[in-house]
Amino acid sequence: MTARATGVGSMPGEDFAESLRIVLDQLPDLPHLPELPGRGAIADLTGRAVAITAELGFDLQPAGWRLTDAPGVDHRRARSRLAQDLDVLEEQTQGYAGPLKVQVAGPWTIASTIEKPRGDKVLSDHGARRELAQALAEGVRVHLADVQRRVPGAGLVLQVDEPALPFVLAGQVPTASGFSRHRTVGPPAASEALEWVFAAAGEAATLAHCCAADVPISLLRGAGADGVSLDLGVLAASGYDDLATVLDEGGQVFLGVAPSTGTSAPSAKSVIERVQRLLDMIGLDVGEVSEQLVLTPACGLAGATASYAAGVLGSLREAAGELG
Repeated sequence: MTARATGVGSMPGEDFAESLRIVLDQLPDLPHLPELPGRGAIADLTGRAVAITAELGFDLQPAGWRLTDAPGVDHRRARSRLAQDLDVLEEQTQGYAGPLKVQVAGPWTIASTIEKPRGDKVLSDHGARRELAQALAEGVRVHLADVQRRVPGAGLVLQVDEPALPFVLAGQVPTASGFSRHRTVGPPAASEALEWVFAAAGEAATLAHCCAADVPISLLRGAGADGVSLDLGVLAASGYDDLATVLDEGGQVFLGVAPSTGTSAPSAKSVIERVQRLLDMIGLDVGEVSEQLVLTPACGLAGATASYAAGVLGSLREAAGELG
Protein backbone atom coordinates (compact mmCIF):
# COMPACT_ATOMS: atom_id res chain seq x y z
CA MET A 1 0.00 0.00 0.00
CA THR A 2 1.31 3.45 -0.87
CA ALA A 3 1.07 6.71 1.04
CA ARG A 4 -1.90 9.03 0.58
CA ALA A 5 -2.37 12.77 0.20
CA THR A 6 -4.85 15.24 1.65
CA GLY A 7 -5.24 18.91 2.51
CA VAL A 8 -4.84 20.48 5.91
CA GLY A 9 -8.25 22.14 5.77
CA SER A 10 -8.54 25.65 4.36
CA MET A 11 -8.88 26.46 0.68
CA PRO A 12 -8.78 29.80 -1.17
CA GLY A 13 -11.76 31.83 -2.35
CA GLU A 14 -15.41 31.88 -1.38
CA ASP A 15 -16.97 29.20 -3.61
CA PHE A 16 -17.41 26.16 -1.40
CA ALA A 17 -18.84 23.93 -4.14
CA GLU A 18 -15.84 24.61 -6.40
CA SER A 19 -13.36 24.03 -3.57
CA LEU A 20 -15.01 20.75 -2.71
CA ARG A 21 -14.94 19.71 -6.36
CA ILE A 22 -11.18 20.35 -6.47
CA VAL A 23 -10.65 18.38 -3.27
CA LEU A 24 -12.66 15.39 -4.48
CA ASP A 25 -10.90 15.48 -7.85
CA GLN A 26 -7.33 15.89 -6.59
CA LEU A 27 -7.55 13.86 -3.37
CA PRO A 28 -9.64 10.79 -4.17
CA ASP A 29 -7.98 8.62 -1.51
CA LEU A 30 -8.51 11.02 1.42
CA PRO A 31 -10.68 14.07 0.66
CA HIS A 32 -11.45 16.61 3.36
CA LEU A 33 -14.26 19.03 4.14
CA PRO A 34 -12.85 22.39 3.01
CA GLU A 35 -12.81 25.51 5.15
CA LEU A 36 -13.00 28.88 3.36
CA PRO A 37 -11.78 31.70 5.63
CA GLY A 38 -12.18 34.07 2.68
CA ARG A 39 -15.91 34.11 3.45
CA GLY A 40 -15.25 35.92 6.73
CA ALA A 41 -15.19 35.28 10.46
CA ILE A 42 -18.24 32.99 10.37
CA ALA A 43 -16.32 30.53 8.18
CA ASP A 44 -12.74 30.64 9.48
CA LEU A 45 -11.17 28.23 11.97
CA THR A 46 -12.80 29.78 15.04
CA GLY A 47 -16.08 30.51 13.25
CA ARG A 48 -16.44 26.89 12.20
CA ALA A 49 -15.73 25.74 15.77
CA VAL A 50 -18.36 28.17 17.07
CA ALA A 51 -20.85 26.68 14.60
CA ILE A 52 -20.08 23.17 15.82
CA THR A 53 -19.95 23.80 19.58
CA ALA A 54 -23.13 22.70 21.36
CA GLU A 55 -25.25 24.38 24.04
CA LEU A 56 -23.34 27.68 24.31
CA GLY A 57 -24.12 31.03 22.71
CA PHE A 58 -21.62 33.28 20.93
CA ASP A 59 -21.60 36.67 19.28
CA LEU A 60 -19.09 38.36 17.01
CA GLN A 61 -17.58 41.53 18.48
CA PRO A 62 -14.96 43.88 16.95
CA ALA A 63 -12.30 42.01 18.94
CA GLY A 64 -13.58 38.59 17.84
CA TRP A 65 -15.96 35.93 19.11
CA ARG A 66 -17.38 36.24 22.62
CA LEU A 67 -19.49 33.95 24.83
CA THR A 68 -23.06 35.16 25.33
CA ASP A 69 -26.26 33.97 27.00
CA ALA A 70 -27.86 33.14 23.63
CA PRO A 71 -26.66 32.77 20.04
CA GLY A 72 -26.17 36.12 18.33
CA VAL A 73 -26.91 36.81 14.69
CA ASP A 74 -23.40 35.92 13.56
CA HIS A 75 -23.49 32.68 15.53
CA ARG A 76 -26.70 31.76 13.74
CA ARG A 77 -25.10 32.71 10.41
CA ALA A 78 -22.10 30.47 11.17
CA ARG A 79 -24.39 27.53 11.87
CA SER A 80 -26.41 28.22 8.74
CA ARG A 81 -23.26 28.39 6.61
CA LEU A 82 -22.04 25.07 8.00
CA ALA A 83 -25.40 23.44 7.26
CA GLN A 84 -25.28 24.77 3.68
CA ASP A 85 -21.76 23.41 3.23
CA LEU A 86 -22.86 20.00 4.46
CA ASP A 87 -25.75 20.05 1.98
CA VAL A 88 -23.21 20.57 -0.81
CA LEU A 89 -20.99 17.83 0.60
CA GLU A 90 -23.93 15.42 0.63
CA GLU A 91 -24.78 16.29 -2.97
CA GLN A 92 -21.25 15.95 -4.34
CA THR A 93 -20.37 12.72 -2.50
CA GLN A 94 -23.32 10.61 -3.60
CA GLY A 95 -22.09 7.00 -3.71
CA TYR A 96 -18.71 7.84 -2.17
CA ALA A 97 -17.09 5.14 -0.05
CA GLY A 98 -13.77 5.77 1.65
CA PRO A 99 -12.09 7.97 4.24
CA LEU A 100 -13.27 11.55 4.71
CA LYS A 101 -11.51 14.07 6.94
CA VAL A 102 -13.25 16.84 8.83
CA GLN A 103 -11.50 19.51 10.89
CA VAL A 104 -12.31 21.45 14.04
CA ALA A 105 -10.33 23.90 16.16
CA GLY A 106 -9.20 22.29 19.39
CA PRO A 107 -10.23 23.32 22.92
CA TRP A 108 -7.04 25.26 23.66
CA THR A 109 -7.03 27.18 20.43
CA ILE A 110 -10.62 28.35 20.86
CA ALA A 111 -10.02 29.11 24.56
CA SER A 112 -7.19 31.36 23.38
CA THR A 113 -9.30 33.19 20.79
CA ILE A 114 -12.82 33.40 22.26
CA GLU A 115 -13.59 35.97 25.00
CA LYS A 116 -15.67 35.62 28.14
CA PRO A 117 -18.87 37.73 28.38
CA ARG A 118 -17.04 40.53 30.18
CA GLY A 119 -13.87 40.37 28.17
CA ASP A 120 -10.49 38.65 28.19
CA LYS A 121 -9.95 35.18 26.85
CA VAL A 122 -11.75 32.07 28.07
CA LEU A 123 -8.24 30.74 28.73
CA SER A 124 -8.06 32.97 31.83
CA ASP A 125 -10.95 31.19 33.58
CA HIS A 126 -10.60 27.53 34.57
CA GLY A 127 -14.36 26.96 34.79
CA ALA A 128 -15.14 28.73 31.52
CA ARG A 129 -12.51 26.88 29.54
CA ARG A 130 -13.70 23.56 31.00
CA GLU A 131 -17.29 24.34 29.99
CA LEU A 132 -16.17 25.41 26.51
CA ALA A 133 -14.11 22.24 25.98
CA GLN A 134 -16.98 19.99 27.05
CA ALA A 135 -19.44 21.86 24.81
CA LEU A 136 -17.00 21.52 21.92
CA ALA A 137 -16.73 17.78 22.54
CA GLU A 138 -20.51 17.38 22.48
CA GLY A 139 -20.72 19.48 19.33
CA VAL A 140 -18.07 17.32 17.66
CA ARG A 141 -20.08 14.20 18.48
CA VAL A 142 -23.21 15.65 16.89
CA HIS A 143 -21.31 17.06 13.90
CA LEU A 144 -19.65 13.75 13.07
CA ALA A 145 -22.97 11.94 13.33
CA ASP A 146 -24.47 14.46 10.89
CA VAL A 147 -21.61 14.05 8.42
CA GLN A 148 -21.86 10.26 8.70
CA ARG A 149 -25.59 10.40 7.99
CA ARG A 150 -25.01 12.52 4.92
CA VAL A 151 -22.10 10.43 3.61
CA PRO A 152 -22.91 6.92 4.87
CA GLY A 153 -20.04 5.27 2.99
CA ALA A 154 -17.40 7.48 4.61
CA GLY A 155 -14.88 6.34 7.18
CA LEU A 156 -14.51 9.56 9.15
CA VAL A 157 -11.24 11.08 10.29
CA LEU A 158 -11.42 13.90 12.86
CA GLN A 159 -8.60 16.44 12.70
CA VAL A 160 -8.31 18.63 15.79
CA ASP A 161 -6.41 21.82 14.95
CA GLU A 162 -4.32 23.17 17.82
CA PRO A 163 -2.05 25.94 16.50
CA ALA A 164 -2.20 27.73 19.87
CA LEU A 165 -1.41 24.73 22.08
CA PRO A 166 2.39 25.27 22.30
CA PHE A 167 1.78 28.89 23.34
CA VAL A 168 -0.74 27.80 25.98
CA LEU A 169 1.74 25.30 27.42
CA ALA A 170 4.50 27.91 27.46
CA GLY A 171 2.39 30.72 28.97
CA GLN A 172 2.79 32.89 25.88
CA VAL A 173 -0.84 33.78 25.08
CA PRO A 174 -1.25 37.55 25.59
CA THR A 175 -3.99 38.99 27.77
CA ALA A 176 -6.55 41.42 26.34
CA SER A 177 -4.39 44.40 27.32
CA GLY A 178 -1.38 42.94 25.59
CA PHE A 179 0.82 43.88 28.57
CA SER A 180 0.85 40.45 30.19
CA ARG A 181 0.51 36.75 29.42
CA HIS A 182 -1.98 34.15 30.59
CA ARG A 183 -0.74 31.58 33.05
CA THR A 184 0.87 28.42 31.79
CA VAL A 185 -1.47 25.44 31.52
CA GLY A 186 0.19 22.23 32.70
CA PRO A 187 0.28 19.09 30.54
CA PRO A 188 -2.28 17.15 32.67
CA ALA A 189 -4.90 19.90 32.33
CA ALA A 190 -4.10 20.37 28.65
CA SER A 191 -4.45 16.66 28.04
CA GLU A 192 -7.79 16.37 29.83
CA ALA A 193 -9.58 18.86 27.56
CA LEU A 194 -8.13 17.19 24.47
CA GLU A 195 -9.21 13.78 25.74
CA TRP A 196 -12.84 14.92 25.84
CA VAL A 197 -12.73 16.01 22.22
CA PHE A 198 -10.90 12.93 20.93
CA ALA A 199 -13.27 10.64 22.86
CA ALA A 200 -16.23 12.37 21.20
CA ALA A 201 -14.99 11.06 17.85
CA GLY A 202 -16.29 7.61 18.72
CA GLU A 203 -15.27 5.17 15.98
CA ALA A 204 -13.74 7.88 13.79
CA ALA A 205 -9.96 7.99 13.50
CA THR A 206 -8.42 10.97 15.28
CA LEU A 207 -5.64 13.31 14.26
CA ALA A 208 -4.02 16.34 15.92
CA HIS A 209 -2.69 19.12 13.71
CA CYS A 210 -0.18 21.74 14.82
CA CYS A 211 2.18 23.60 12.51
CA ALA A 212 4.47 25.02 15.21
CA ALA A 213 8.13 24.12 15.66
CA ASP A 214 7.59 22.58 19.10
CA VAL A 215 4.61 20.32 18.48
CA PRO A 216 3.84 18.46 21.75
CA ILE A 217 3.59 15.12 19.97
CA SER A 218 3.73 12.94 23.10
CA LEU A 219 0.99 14.94 24.83
CA LEU A 220 -1.29 14.79 21.80
CA ARG A 221 -0.82 11.07 21.38
CA GLY A 222 -1.37 10.49 25.08
CA ALA A 223 -4.62 12.44 24.91
CA GLY A 224 -5.99 10.07 22.28
CA ALA A 225 -4.78 11.21 18.85
CA ASP A 226 -4.26 8.25 16.53
CA GLY A 227 -1.95 10.38 14.41
CA VAL A 228 -0.27 13.77 14.16
CA SER A 229 -0.14 16.38 11.41
CA LEU A 230 2.74 18.85 11.28
CA ASP A 231 4.79 21.18 9.09
CA LEU A 232 8.07 19.45 8.31
CA GLY A 233 9.61 22.77 7.29
CA VAL A 234 9.43 24.25 10.80
CA LEU A 235 9.51 21.14 13.00
CA ALA A 236 12.40 21.36 15.46
CA ALA A 237 15.01 18.60 15.27
CA SER A 238 14.03 17.62 18.81
CA GLY A 239 10.69 16.44 17.45
CA TYR A 240 12.18 13.85 15.08
CA ASP A 241 12.48 11.19 17.78
CA ASP A 242 8.82 11.63 18.73
CA LEU A 243 7.91 11.40 15.05
CA ALA A 244 9.83 8.15 14.72
CA THR A 245 8.07 6.81 17.81
CA VAL A 246 4.65 7.52 16.29
CA LEU A 247 5.60 5.54 13.19
CA ASP A 248 7.15 2.72 15.25
CA GLU A 249 3.89 2.45 17.19
CA GLY A 250 1.86 2.20 13.99
CA GLY A 251 0.40 5.70 14.16
CA GLN A 252 -0.41 7.92 11.21
CA VAL A 253 1.84 10.86 10.34
CA PHE A 254 0.53 13.66 8.13
CA LEU A 255 3.61 15.42 6.78
CA GLY A 256 3.41 19.01 5.59
CA VAL A 257 5.95 18.76 2.76
CA ALA A 258 4.86 21.37 0.21
CA PRO A 259 4.59 25.18 0.53
CA SER A 260 1.12 26.51 1.22
CA THR A 261 1.58 29.38 -1.24
CA GLY A 262 3.66 29.93 -4.36
CA THR A 263 3.64 30.60 -8.06
CA SER A 264 4.07 27.00 -9.15
CA ALA A 265 3.53 23.74 -7.32
CA PRO A 266 6.57 21.62 -6.40
CA SER A 267 7.20 18.54 -8.49
CA ALA A 268 6.25 15.12 -7.20
CA LYS A 269 9.93 14.17 -7.43
CA SER A 270 11.01 16.96 -5.07
CA VAL A 271 8.29 16.00 -2.59
CA ILE A 272 9.39 12.37 -2.62
CA GLU A 273 13.02 13.34 -2.08
CA ARG A 274 12.06 15.44 0.91
CA VAL A 275 10.13 12.58 2.51
CA GLN A 276 12.97 10.17 1.88
CA ARG A 277 15.49 12.54 3.50
CA LEU A 278 13.35 12.70 6.62
CA LEU A 279 13.01 8.93 6.83
CA ASP A 280 16.75 8.50 6.35
CA MET A 281 17.37 10.92 9.22
CA ILE A 282 15.12 8.99 11.62
CA GLY A 283 16.32 5.58 10.44
CA LEU A 284 13.15 4.24 8.85
CA ASP A 285 12.61 2.63 5.46
CA VAL A 286 9.96 4.16 3.20
CA GLY A 287 8.71 0.73 2.19
CA GLU A 288 7.95 -0.15 5.80
CA VAL A 289 6.04 3.01 6.76
CA SER A 290 4.60 4.34 3.50
CA GLU A 291 1.06 3.26 4.34
CA GLN A 292 1.26 5.28 7.58
CA LEU A 293 2.21 8.48 5.74
CA VAL A 294 -0.14 11.12 4.43
CA LEU A 295 1.35 14.02 2.45
CA THR A 296 -0.12 17.49 2.89
CA PRO A 297 0.72 21.13 2.26
CA ALA A 298 2.70 22.78 5.05
CA CYS A 299 -0.50 24.38 6.35
CA GLY A 300 -3.85 25.53 5.00
CA LEU A 301 -4.18 26.86 1.45
CA ALA A 302 -6.36 29.90 2.19
CA GLY A 303 -3.62 32.28 1.07
CA ALA A 304 -2.94 30.50 -2.22
CA THR A 305 -4.48 31.01 -5.64
CA ALA A 306 -7.04 28.48 -6.80
CA SER A 307 -4.69 27.21 -9.51
CA TYR A 308 -1.82 26.77 -7.05
CA ALA A 309 -4.08 24.96 -4.58
CA ALA A 310 -5.20 22.49 -7.24
CA GLY A 311 -1.64 22.08 -8.49
CA VAL A 312 -0.05 21.41 -5.12
CA LEU A 313 -2.73 18.89 -4.15
CA GLY A 314 -2.17 17.13 -7.48
CA SER A 315 1.61 17.01 -6.91
CA LEU A 316 1.10 15.58 -3.43
CA ARG A 317 -1.28 12.93 -4.77
CA GLU A 318 1.25 11.93 -7.44
CA ALA A 319 4.11 11.79 -4.94
CA ALA A 320 2.07 9.74 -2.49
CA GLY A 321 1.23 7.24 -5.23
CA GLU A 322 4.91 6.70 -5.98
CA LEU A 323 6.14 6.40 -2.40
CA GLY A 324 6.81 2.86 -1.25
